[in-house]
This record gives sequence, structure tokens and C-alpha cells, in this order.
Amino acid sequence: MPEPYTANDLLNAIAVASKTLSERKDEINRLNVFPVPDGDTGTNMSLTLETVVENLANLPIGAAGAEIRKAITTGALMGARGNSGVITSQILRGLCEGSVGHDELNADSIDAAFAKSQEVAFQAVRKPVEGTILTVLRDSAAAAKHARKKKMGCDEALAYVVEEAYASVQRTPDLLPVLKENGVVDAGGFGLAIFFDAFVSALLGKEGPMVDELAFARGTAPKVEIEQINDWEGSAYRYCTEFLVHSDTVDVDAAKDFLPTMGDCDLMVGMHPNFKVHVHSNRPDQVLGWFLTHDAQISEVHIHNMQQQSAARTDALAAEQGEAPKPLGFVAVAAGEGNAKILKSLGVDVVVSGGQTMNPSTKDLLDAAGQVNADAVIILPNNKNIIMAAQSACELAETPCAVVPTRSVPEAFAALFGFDEGASLEENVESMTEAYADVKTGEVTVAIKDSKDAHDNPIKEGDVIGIADGAIEAVGSTTEDVVMALLGTMEAEDADTLTILAGEDMGDDAFDALIARIEDAYDDLEIDAHRGDQPLYPVVMSVE
Repeated sequence: MPEPYTANDLLNAIAVASKTLSERKDEINRLNVFPVPDGDTGTNMSLTLETVVENLANLPIGAAGAEIRKAITTGALMGARGNSGVITSQILRGLCEGSVGHDELNADSIDAAFAKSQEVAFQAVRKPVEGTILTVLRDSAAAAKHARKKKMGCDEALAYVVEEAYASVQRTPDLLPVLKENGVVDAGGFGLAIFFDAFVSALLGKEGPMVDELAFARGTAPKVEIEQINDWEGSAYRYCTEFLVHSDTVDVDAAKDFLPTMGDCDLMVGMHPNFKVHVHSNRPDQVLGWFLTHDAQISEVHIHNMQQQSAARTDALAAEQGEAPKPLGFVAVAAGEGNAKILKSLGVDVVVSGGQTMNPSTKDLLDAAGQVNADAVIILPNNKNIIMAAQSACELAETPCAVVPTRSVPEAFAALFGFDEGASLEENVESMTEAYADVKTGEVTVAIKDSKDAHDNPIKEGDVIGIADGAIEAVGSTTEDVVMALLGTMEAEDADTLTILAGEDMGDDAFDALIARIEDAYDDLEIDAHRGDQPLYPVVMSVE
């Protein structure tokens, strides 16, 4: 007879299941035919579970069952995103609550956990819809009950639940007409079945999935029904609003009565003092205001314009299904909405948010390269600290990939002007690298500690400093003065063009005044000024 599973076995299985769901989130997202994009289903479920794993990782070795259950339920609640994430958090909460009083994993404890999970999850949703994740949970709970009645062993009971979860997923199109119309199964239900499958496989020490994972579902992309999208665009509610509520006294019943008056898809889950709220509404300010005026504090506020997200998602799906790959595509790293817009206008396909203090990982860049519909990809890291990660991503990429090692956004602008659509990947890397060779980059920011400049002069915390190609060359008390000093160091008098980007902390009036001062000082310099909206650096500029 096999030994009972330990708490460590269960924690490892949760981590494996979370990783599996994250790896397959795009597959789940493709099944999401509903045009309400408050985050895609697979992404939301994976983010929820990733927070659970982070919480569990912070537990001390040998943590008690109560501590483990609290870490799971708290992590799921805090990390829940979108309807699917919130419902997933309640499924996990119910599984934890149902396991209380059971010392080992067996058919009895599995049944108790799933029965409680069904109860908690269905209580969270005012109007449960058949053919969704809740249906799959209910059928899984019924399988657990059947396993207990048939006195199955633990491993057999777990495998039976997984098998019935997949069978339930396969039945979802018969329960929800929109799924059948689009030839797909329910995304949330499929995600839940994948999670159960990965958890049980890891626990039992099996390689790969336990069950045939519905190959037809995995390979089927949803049809984009324009008529359906247009119907939704006339919906009364625009904003997906979700946030955490912290209060020992908030009236939960009053809150749950209030939320439907503000929109639909409303959920409020948790218990005093922590709750998660989700609602689609036209007035997120009023939703937040109600809780703020009812003895509650709020945090982790996320508000998304679903109509804009829906349009972007529809365009992406249409491009994926209808456009042949282009010869060469681009990924660039940049911080600031303005910089991203400029890069995209110059032909960049995917902009990865990052730069100073928030360098994207190799995986971030690899994922971005995978999103580009092209035969080959060039990555523009735009920061010396990101070049190595970009090179690693290229080594791992399935598509031919190369790095043009730009160290700033202005260098990327110049590199993109050197792109030749008719040239090969290698030829473009060479020509684009040459295109920014003569670009001199300057950055202006504020010193965060005492230091010295490139000439051994003292710098005090709070001083405005100017950096030219990596060296601190100017120090002053105002951004304008440092910009002017830096331009002198960069030999702007001998340059033809100045590209200058205003950061998020520089207002339009201050930026206009700075441009006017530069024009007075440099009559022959052509100035190309834009709002980059990058953080930390009120001015980034280049001369060439």
C-alpha cells in the first residue's frame, strides 16, 4: 500500500500545476470566444495561481496545515484577476475549507473538499451559467462523491475526478450555444481541468497529462464573429473594475446589493477583513467611492476599458488567422506610453515595458518574440543591462532571432531608419547597428545618493544630473540648466538633429520652454521633440 501523501508532496504538486497552467495560458485564451476581455481566461487563472505559489514559497519549512490553507486562500484572493480568477480563488478556498479535519488524502477527504468547493464557488456567483467553469467544478465534485461511495483508493479517486473534469469540459458546448457556434469548449472549464490534471499527475509522479487533453480543443482557434463583437460594443458597461477591500466592519450584504446597481458580472468574495471585488460598470469612481464611504480601505485597483481591449484582441486574432508572416519583425524595450507609440509607428511589432530599474527577463523577451508574426525577429534592448537577456532570448527562440544592441530609445529610432525590407536578417543587423553608431545619447535624472561625476566633482542626493553615453557629465539644480550643459558636452553645435523626449514628470509648458531655450542657443539644430512619458528621466535626448 502506498504511503500517504505529505504536505510537501501537495505543495510541490500545486507548484507544478501552476507552472503548467502558465505555460498553457495562451492555449486557454484562444478558446475564450466571449468578447468581454477583462483579461483573458488563461492569463487570469494563471496569475491567480502564481500568487498562491508565491505565498506558499514564503512559508517556513514544516508549516502547519492551517498555515498552508491560509496561504492558499489569501494568495488566491489577493492575486485573483477577472471573473475567472475570482471564481478560481473561491474554488481553491472551498477545497481548503473542505479539507479541514482530514489528516490525509483519501476518497473521503477528496469528496469533502470538492463538496465544499462547489458550495463556496456557487455562492460567489449570483447567476451561475451552465457550460462554464462552475459546471466543470460541479461535475468534478459529483465524481469525487461517486469515488467515495465506490470506496476507491486515493490515486484511483483522483484520476477519476480528472477524467470526469475533462468529460464535463467536452460537454460544455451542448450547454452553452455560443461555444457550439464557435466550435470550442469553455475556456475556464478547460483551464480548471488542466489544473486538476497537472496537480494529480505531479502528485502521482506521472510524466505528462493523465488524460487525452481534448486535442480538438487544443488545435481549434475561435472564430471571430464580427456580429457578436458589434453587439457587445453597444453594451451598457465599458469598464472592468476590480480591487481589494480591507475592512473589519463593511456590510457585505449591503455591498452585494449595491454592486448590481452599478453594472454586471459583479462578484464580492472573501471575508472580514479582506475581500476581492469585481464588477463591469460605467462608473468605477462611484463603485470605489461607495466602499471608501463605508469604513473600508481599498488597494490593488485595476480598471480596464473593455471596448478598447476587445478591439485590440479582435485585430490580433484577425491578424493571426488572416495574414502571412512578414520577412522580419521587431521587438523593442521601452518605458513610457509615448516612446511605445513612436516605436510602433516606426515598425516595431511588440514593445516590452522596461528600462532602468525594471529590466525585462529573458522569458519576457522570448515571449514577445513569439508574438511577432514574422519569419525572423530583431530585438532592440535599448538599455545596456538588457542586452544579455536579449541575446539569451535569441538563443532560445524557435524563430531566427538577433539583437541590435541599442542602449537607448533614441538609438533604436536611428536603428529602425536603417532597416532594409529587402535585406536578410544578418544584413539588417549590420546596417541597423551602423545606423545608430554616430548617435550620442543624453539622459537627465535626479541623484538618489551622494556621489561624484565623471570628473570627480561631488554630487549631492537630490541634484539634477546629466548622463552622456553612460558618464555623468553635468550637475545642476534645474532640468533646463543640466540639459543645456549636457548639450555642450555632447557637441550639439556640430550636430544636425536633436531628438528629445519628455518624461512623465515634465509638464508640457516646461517642455515647451526648454525647447525654446535650445532653439535660441542652437540656430542650426533641427529639433524633433516628442512626449516619451518615460519614468524617472524628465529628459532623454540624442544628437547626430
